[in-house]
Amino acid sequence: QHSSAIKKKKEEDMFCCGYPISIFFIVVNEFCERFSYYGMRAVLVLYFRYFLLWDDDLATSIYHAFVALCYLTPILGAIIADSWLGKFKTIIYLSIVYAIGQVTMAISTIHDITDANRDGTPDNFTFHIALSMLGLILIALGTGGIKPCVAAFGGDQFQEHQSRQLNTFFSVFYLCINAGSLLSTLITPVLRAQECGIHTQQQCYPLAFGVPAVLMVISLVVFIAGSGMYVKTDPEGNIMWSVCKCIGFAIKNRFRHRSSSYPKREHWMDWANEKYDKLLIAQIKMVLKVLFLYIPLPMFWTLFDQKGSRWTLQATTMSGDFVSILISPDQMQTVNPILILTLVPIMDRLIFPLIQKCGLNFSPLKRMTVGMLFAAMAFVSAALVQIEIDKTLPNFPSSSESQLKVVNTYSTTLNVTISPNEHLLIESFGVQLHTSKHTYSTISCMFVNGYTADLNITNLDSIEPSATTNYTLVNQGKRDFVLRHGEQWCEFSRKFGFGASYTFLIPSTDFLYSPDICESITEVEDMKPNSVHMALQIPQYFLITTGEVMFSVTGLQFSYSQAPKNMKSVLQAGWLCTNAVGNIIVLIVAELGKLPKQWAEYLLFASLLVAVSIIFSIMAYFYTYIDPAEIEAQVRKEQGLEPEEMEKETIEMEEKDEDQKNEQGVKQTKI
Repeated sequence: QHSSAIKKKKEEDMFCCGYPISIFFIVVNEFCERFSYYGMRAVLVLYFRYFLLWDDDLATSIYHAFVALCYLTPILGAIIADSWLGKFKTIIYLSIVYAIGQVTMAISTIHDITDANRDGTPDNFTFHIALSMLGLILIALGTGGIKPCVAAFGGDQFQEHQSRQLNTFFSVFYLCINAGSLLSTLITPVLRAQECGIHTQQQCYPLAFGVPAVLMVISLVVFIAGSGMYVKTDPEGNIMWSVCKCIGFAIKNRFRHRSSSYPKREHWMDWANEKYDKLLIAQIKMVLKVLFLYIPLPMFWTLFDQKGSRWTLQATTMSGDFVSILISPDQMQTVNPILILTLVPIMDRLIFPLIQKCGLNFSPLKRMTVGMLFAAMAFVSAALVQIEIDKTLPNFPSSSESQLKVVNTYSTTLNVTISPNEHLLIESFGVQLHTSKHTYSTISCMFVNGYTADLNITNLDSIEPSATTNYTLVNQGKRDFVLRHGEQWCEFSRKFGFGASYTFLIPSTDFLYSPDICESITEVEDMKPNSVHMALQIPQYFLITTGEVMFSVTGLQFSYSQAPKNMKSVLQAGWLCTNAVGNIIVLIVAELGKLPKQWAEYLLFASLLVAVSIIFSIMAYFYTYIDPAEIEAQVRKEQGLEPEEMEKETIEMEEKDEDQKNEQGVKQTKI
């Protein structure tokens, strides 16, 4: 009795306000992990574009290859947890891999490691690329591997009578996911925009990737700290493996009996009857019916996940000046989670009930079709924005052309002849033609020294007479430069517009006779600042988010309602595969499509999704909704279960299904 009392007291100490203390470690762990993942992902495509200096297509391809891998590895994580290590050990081991990946990724962004000549640019890009690719692979294994384990492990901490607390836990759990993703998408672009470096000051990618790495380490430490309080269940076997073996046997058996002498069977899965239980076969039939509907779905994710790639790159050619607030291109991604938190309750509480009251049959499959069309409209909107952006961009030389920039620092107009017979009349301190394309998301400037002696300029190298500085990247806003020659100096100030490029011509006037030489500097605007405002992207974000609410949330709810409860992991695996395939499609189009205009690519994706949505609507029209519990009960009856036992089992199943539907409703709302 004494030992029982001690045990009871110990169990009571493990709870706080009716909740297991262990879940607080799990919730904090999830917040930190999601902050780490989404923070890293928010600045990833810009790191590819402006640190590794990849073009838009390659940056987009590698970004989507990484995202696709993140959606494939959860299947591996679920199999490891259910069949081998259990959820706790899987989370621990893969979180270590995850943290190593984040640290590796942060190290790869330190330009000073290979910047031997201290010019602010890495001298060995191969080193940085190899390190970043290794980091991304480890991150994909980690984040994907723990994805199916953490929420389920949290559910294991509750006892059977704690259904209300369990629902609250899932609400808080998915709130932490949204909070982590929202905050990180706001904060990491701000960190990236800072300047840091040992020898030269550049955009601070080490800080932008370093903070997510620290959060991932904290996530791991917090999770380990609660180790002694967790309820740890043993691996129970993975249903996906059983399903695959059953399907494989049915195919093999059907091939063996392909002769016309063997009687046909009602369904090809019936060829597994010789070895597998009829109930399992019936459950697999229901799952396959849903998975067949998944075939057109990847195209939605093809469009949806371009928020973090093509749309972010589009924002780099736009102005982010919102009166007193400056929004960076990667921060525009926060519009999606903000709209999700706004639109989900509006849809659930207002729009869908209103449609139902109007007597319209807005079935789940119809919602998904409408969601696809909203996503297509989002890309039409993106194409219209791109057309407006293209109107403001200069004409750059093609791959077979070059451009020459001629600067006249002489005091009179000059006539320059370029072979064979092209004449340029250049006024004093004037410029003809532009040299090359530069990155729109930054501001660059170059000084031309027309003075007769060396000049030192703040944050730039010393300039010899009749020489130029390299193009230098500066931040938006007012910037001050100090020009110095010996003891003489003056200060030059300029307000820089986002995405612009300038050349500053220093006159030959001597400091001795003109101390205010900076006032005589001639400014040449090589490229105008971005003039199309980022606010024009808000409609496309609204449309894609509306499509997400109708497609993604509804799709999972429909899937779970049309398959047995023990097959939900199989459906989740299928759903994640549609995400992965969608990102692979982007990769293929980016590398092989090579459309000359970006707006044309947007319209191509929109057209493909409209075509796919028509195909999906036809498939949905012929789909017959089923009741999995009723089919299972019928199979059990055929197997000879007693009516009383069957009725009791059916009632228990319906009660559990109802609890899980309530629970799933909470989950999906928060997602």
